[in-house]
Amino acid sequence: MPAPRYTVSDVMTHTAVAIGREASYKEIVELMHEWKVSAVPVLEGEGRVVGVVSEADLLPKEEFRGTDPTLPDQVEEASKAGAVLAEELMSSPAITVHPDAPVAEAARIMARKHVKRLPVVNALGMLEGVVSRSDLLKVFLRPDEELEEEIRQSVLTELTPGVNVDLAVEDGVVTLRGPLRDRALVPLLARAIRAVEGVVDVRMELEGTLAA
Repeated sequence: MPAPRYTVSDVMTHTAVAIGREASYKEIVELMHEWKVSAVPVLEGEGRVVGVVSEADLLPKEEFRGTDPTLPDQVEEASKAGAVLAEELMSSPAITVHPDAPVAEAARIMARKHVKRLPVVNALGMLEGVVSRSDLLKVFLRPDEELEEEIRQSVLTELTPGVNVDLAVEDGVVTLRGPLRDRALVPLLARAIRAVEGVVDVRMELEGTLAA
């Protein structure tokens, strides 16, 4: 299976807006509006990420305006309704990712933690950039020709040497056609091709039988 080609550093935004612990509620809202982002990392010292303030952290001030929490799990959320500084609003520790992490790893973290943006930090926890959901989708902008070449070189050459398999890529959808004696290779081929960043789907039409 090919090693991940694209890492977070390839797709992240290197110039990221950030705030300090003492940033005010209104300042944070203004920055988010100006930069059109849904969350900002909170820094201390020379740039170490200590937390993140997201839209979800800011909304309780409006959600609980004039009302009290009615459910047990709303108490912590409602406590942020009276917060006025970043250090009171932020979620800490911050959920982060390293720049050399595969794009797929960043996508998994976002999905599991239900966040839209991740601060990208180095080994010392210093901010290097931010990666968003839209950044991760950039791998699907790869040209079909580029995908086809990578699949030929990193998948077919390794798994089907000497076998004449027809490969076609259209709009990111990969189709394999042709003879393949060892049917056990079908799921291996499909898995390896799906691991190539930018592949939308895989269709296996080998020996005239739909196999995927």
